[in-house]
Amino acid sequence: QVQLVESGGGLVQPGGSLRLSCVISGFRLANYAIGWFRQAPGKEREGVSCISNDDSAYYVDAVKGRFTVSRDNAKNTVYLQMDALIPEDTAVYYCATSMICASAFYSTDYYARWGQGTQVTVSS
Repeated sequence: QVQLVESGGGLVQPGGSLRLSCVISGFRLANYAIGWFRQAPGKEREGVSCISNDDSAYYVDAVKGRFTVSRDNAKNTVYLQMDALIPEDTAVYYCATSMICASAFYSTDYYARWGQGTQVTVSS
């Protein structure tokens, strides 16, 4: 019943921009926090950001100042705007649900539901 679907990934040159979408069905987005994670080949899944149900947003240092997370509760959609992309951003990006954005929002321990991921490739 609960489903999260990411979209918007693709191939972009360094310095370019991309906006990812996470559409949630089966529950009201307004009741949950949403985290963004990414996983590059051969690496562990790492936290990117979290947005709480009151729109408080958190970012890891690697993306701070370049990525912006937002939500549209009426559309049950969370967005991740990615600017000034660098090759190190290449990964499969996932969104996931949580009750809150915990202090350790970058940990997968606090997230219950996950999407299937969308591929982001930054290359010249």
